[in-house]
Amino acid sequence: MLRLTEPSSMRSVAAALVRRRAGVPGRQACSHATPRTLLRGPLHQLAPLLRFAAFGVTALSAFGCNSAPPNAPVSAATPSARSQTSIRADAAPPASQSGGFDGAAAYDFTAKLVAFGPRPPGSAAIHKTQDYIRSELQGFGCTVEEDSFNAQTPIGTLSMKNIVAKIPGTGPGILLLLTHYDTKRLDNFVGAEDAGSSTGLMLEMARLLCGGPKQRNAVWIAFLDGEETQASFEWSNVDSLYGSRELAARLAVSGDLKRVRAVILADMIGQKNLHVLRETGSSKWLTDLVWHTAARLGYGDIFLAQESEVTDDHEPFIRRGVSAIDIIDLSDYTNLGYWHTTEDTLDKISPRSLAIVGHVILESVNELQKR
Repeated sequence: MLRLTEPSSMRSVAAALVRRRAGVPGRQACSHATPRTLLRGPLHQLAPLLRFAAFGVTALSAFGCNSAPPNAPVSAATPSARSQTSIRADAAPPASQSGGFDGAAAYDFTAKLVAFGPRPPGSAAIHKTQDYIRSELQGFGCTVEEDSFNAQTPIGTLSMKNIVAKIPGTGPGILLLLTHYDTKRLDNFVGAEDAGSSTGLMLEMARLLCGGPKQRNAVWIAFLDGEETQASFEWSNVDSLYGSRELAARLAVSGDLKRVRAVILADMIGQKNLHVLRETGSSKWLTDLVWHTAARLGYGDIFLAQESEVTDDHEPFIRRGVSAIDIIDLSDYTNLGYWHTTEDTLDKISPRSLAIVGHVILESVNELQKR
């Protein structure tokens, strides 16, 4: 993956992206509650470079050695025809083709979350978001528990809340699914991908599982607050992951943590042209299970063999010895210049991507239930 450690010239950034698009392997070393060491320096300085790089890739594709010259005839397809083709390509398949998981419904949940606007911790919009998540979960028949806590942040004490839907099992084990629902503290940042998409996905997961028959292990779906840094754009290990650190600590105190057999985190999984890389800090056996499941379902072109390193809400559980995986496509969204900008909007989200990741997580849960 492209890793910018200091401002680069536009030419070098474009060249790096060209190499990446051409299939040159690489590795992304980044931190994320958002992988937050991927870019060093304010994003407003780097976003123009990324947009220029994307333009460079497009230009090289258009006028490369195997392409027609600029004055060659072009397709007669109109912009609106191309737009309709794109819409059809990103449409969710029928739920019957994705294990019952409805990508269109997940998209609708995401759209409702985005409509609340920016949702940083402590804001009026996040309080409305919390009410919405709770209401939807209760409407699905889920048992809902809330953990309100005060987070000590560099900008002061912030009220935060984790919301957990609990689907009981016949045995003592717990499979824990995670998403964060807060957005970066940036003006006009609505976070459609980060983290509206994963929250919409987990709401659809709850709709499916809360009304279903009991399985061997309980499934808990946690909607986490305070994943993002509060004081600055730059990543900080102490100013982040508030909700996941709170949940892991609370489960350790209650004794429930030792019952958790696996943690599956979804983050930034709804974008168009999705490519999910193996996250190197995740538990290998669990990553293998999820990737084998994706391959079996025919999604080998989405769940790729390449690796990346991302710090995210799975880490507090990894540090406490619990197997966990982060399912995320950070690199593509960053390279396009959308990550943590006002361009992270609903038009970047694909119901098909939501359906694919939801299908893989649902079937991975089913595989874990057999163990």
